[in-house]
Amino acid sequence: MLIDLHTHSTCSDGTDTPGELMRAAQRAAVDVIALTDHDTTAGWEEAASAVSATGVALVRGTEISTEAGGVGVHLLSYLHDPADPALTAIFERSRSSRSLRAQHMVERINQDVDLTWADVTDHAEDGATIGRPHIADALVTKGYARDRAAAFATILHPAGPYYVRYWAPPTVEAVAAVRAAGGVPVMAHARASTRGRVVSLDVIRGLAEAGLAGLEIDHPDHDEPSRQILRELASELGIFGTGSSDYHGTGKPNRLAERTSTVEVLQEIERQGRMPFLRP
Repeated sequence: MLIDLHTHSTCSDGTDTPGELMRAAQRAAVDVIALTDHDTTAGWEEAASAVSATGVALVRGTEISTEAGGVGVHLLSYLHDPADPALTAIFERSRSSRSLRAQHMVERINQDVDLTWADVTDHAEDGATIGRPHIADALVTKGYARDRAAAFATILHPAGPYYVRYWAPPTVEAVAAVRAAGGVPVMAHARASTRGRVVSLDVIRGLAEAGLAGLEIDHPDHDEPSRQILRELASELGIFGTGSSDYHGTGKPNRLAERTSTVEVLQEIERQGRMPFLRP
């Protein structure tokens, strides 16, 4: 079975609608896909409505922006209750902060090059969580960057003059909130150093004590030494490891199911989660 547990749609920073994502998974012969848009469950209903037609099973999830010791940590939450008030409040505050942060970044960039908020929102679906990827797409359209990757490496780099921080809950609190909502928390791309600073292994050990269920090990941004470190750490902590593509459509070169998870891991996620995954 091909099981891909980390993908994005136009409800955050992907380029496929949730329905298009499910059809893309069908074409790629993916058996099970997790929709994990940033700080939102807005795409769940549309993706769920495509399960029967595509024959692709759906794991409903979210990627939560958090922070540990000043380092950004992305936490995947699977099968949580979408109506849980505490987790919903985190999502709403995160989306609001990210949107304001994006506006401030555009204002800074516009002091040097012609880039407006309207240029950015043209690249986002209604209701999407607007963030740096949408700014990157606008920069590409305006000719200021070759592609998203180039925009992130230059104009949008955290060390650059245009970068603005945004609110994110402490990772340990987010893990607890996910567990309280019946979800299964998994740390995304924990050793992806090309994205910026990564947390120490001791921080991950502390998160496991707080309820972290797993680590995303097989990810396109992890080299083999990083994957081996995470395999050994997951074994030490008695938590599972996942594999995922982190697919964003045309927004990234990542291909659906270029990294995958095992059936046993999928079963463990369903065992721990409050909601079942949706089968055709």
